[in-house]
Amino acid sequence: MISINQVTVQFSGQELFREISFVINHGDRIGLVGKNGAGKSTLLKIIAGIETPQKGEIVFPSGITVGYLPQELVYSDSKKTVFEETLSAFSDILNVENEISFINDQLSRREDYHSDEYSQLLHRLTLLNERFSVLGGTNIDADVEKFLLGLGFLRTDLKRCVSEFSGGWRMRIELAKLLLKRPDVFLLDEPTNHLDIESIQWLEDFLETYAGAVVLVSHDKAFLDNVTFRTVEISLGKIYDYKVSYSDFVKLRNERREQQVAAFENQQKFIKETVDFIEKFRYKPTKAVQVQSRIKQLEKIEPIEIDVEDNSAVHFRFPPAPRSGTIVVETIDLSKSYGHLTVLKNINLIIERGEKVAFVGRNGEGKTTLSRIIMKEIDFDGELKIGHNVQIGYFAQNQDEIMRGNKTVFQTLDDIAVGDIRKELRNMLGSFLFSGEDIDKRVSILSGGEKSRLALAKLLLEPYSLLVLDEPTNHLDMRSKEILKQALQQYDGTLIIVSHDRDFLDGLVSKIYEFKNQGIRQHLGGIYDFLRRKKIQNLQELEYKEKMSKMPKIEVISENKLQYTERKEFEKRIRKAKNFVSQSEEKIAELEKSIKLMEQKMSNPDVAKINSLLIEYQELKKNLSLEMGNWENLTLALEELEKQK
Repeated sequence: MISINQVTVQFSGQELFREISFVINHGDRIGLVGKNGAGKSTLLKIIAGIETPQKGEIVFPSGITVGYLPQELVYSDSKKTVFEETLSAFSDILNVENEISFINDQLSRREDYHSDEYSQLLHRLTLLNERFSVLGGTNIDADVEKFLLGLGFLRTDLKRCVSEFSGGWRMRIELAKLLLKRPDVFLLDEPTNHLDIESIQWLEDFLETYAGAVVLVSHDKAFLDNVTFRTVEISLGKIYDYKVSYSDFVKLRNERREQQVAAFENQQKFIKETVDFIEKFRYKPTKAVQVQSRIKQLEKIEPIEIDVEDNSAVHFRFPPAPRSGTIVVETIDLSKSYGHLTVLKNINLIIERGEKVAFVGRNGEGKTTLSRIIMKEIDFDGELKIGHNVQIGYFAQNQDEIMRGNKTVFQTLDDIAVGDIRKELRNMLGSFLFSGEDIDKRVSILSGGEKSRLALAKLLLEPYSLLVLDEPTNHLDMRSKEILKQALQQYDGTLIIVSHDRDFLDGLVSKIYEFKNQGIRQHLGGIYDFLRRKKIQNLQELEYKEKMSKMPKIEVISENKLQYTERKEFEKRIRKAKNFVSQSEEKIAELEKSIKLMEQKMSNPDVAKINSLLIEYQELKKNLSLEMGNWENLTLALEELEKQK
């Protein structure tokens, strides 16, 4: 499909790529991997046509379309709503629709029904209607809504102005626009950075059934494994192509490196022996021929390069946790609202000593809010109890924004360190990859990853019985995430962690608290146990959520505790749900009857009325499609209620 041929790229005299070549085939799922700075993002930009290589070329078949999502976007203050902005992805369809409207308007004004111009307009209208149908024009509103809900937006968000949202949410809008265009090739640079677990799963499911090719860069191991089945590594300016997913690639890369090291050592041994021979017999006439032969051999040798293993990473252990009371955190009917928006309502929660729990759920459901309440950073209604002798260490999600001061890296730790640990600060910073002049850098100029590492280092300065970590892995590479995970597994205190990284949570937590609809629900087991139980329910919810707001609120009701009055109310809800379904079925029957009558009229139409008939027919078909979706939603809601009988 796309051929990358002998591409060479140089920056400041250094080669980033050296005559690299590979092919992106139709249907490929490629994970592009390599060290930070290896050139992954640069290669995506070259394929997207944003940057140009010094040598080589990118060959595209005629008519191929490419969609590119960069890691960082520059956002304009759009005055459009979220729905309107996302709808702009269908510019081709909207242009066709506008031309149809224009021709319809022209036809309604003309009376020269038998003229050539009138016939040409009718012919053009027929072609446009066919193209509109082929492009899926009748479904674009439903598709926009489906994709936005799948990526985590609430229905009420769709009418809000784009400028009201943060950069992370605007990135989701751009991702939705890109997915809706359905190009032949997706180029995605860290697409999961701003997504929660459910949105990541939705994106995985979409890409799994997508007919085109996908090339992506990601530090999310689980996402790579679930989406890709081919891994292209950039190392030392070269390309290594593996027809396997990321986890299998890691094993094969280690085997390749062992072979590389063995070949390098053999080559070095041969070079040393050859040089020793040349030096020993250089000035002996009887060995002149052999010496010259060995010199030529050395000149022909192509040095074997080894990609130096990066063993530098965050190496640390958390200090032993002071013993606290059995109950570490307890909330009683805790609620939190921001103005008229209620985020948490009547939360009852108990976390005991030694538990490692995860807060999961869609963004905006209250995970960070509850974390900040536990830290007593924001006010709330209800009751919060922090247990006896509980000392809390906190890592904020926006740690890179909080750490903006003019202090140096060393001063940041030195100002809060006490006792003998002050003597170890330089060693500690070294274990967090701050060495040499790095410790004298101002915090304000550090990268997001550097600020995250510094914030984690601060947590080691004193022992904590409870760690509250809000998205601690956002700016960490795969190796640093693994080291942090190992340290948390060995930590003997209580852990509350907010994260969307499934691989990071796997084997770390044994209890999941799901945040949803202003409440929380406890799930025992690991993250994958939770996701297996939730997957079908979530897919149904994302598919049919459009009309669920019309239905009575569905509550899980215990049969043992259901009182007479509650049972009556529950039966009333079921009757009401059945009425909704019946009304929808009647409406569908009426629409189908009207469409049949309209088709009969159009089989032998009055030329003067063809325009109005087409418009009415399209409107009926659109209404039928919407009502069929409504019926599916209502039927699903009824089934959910009946399951609780």
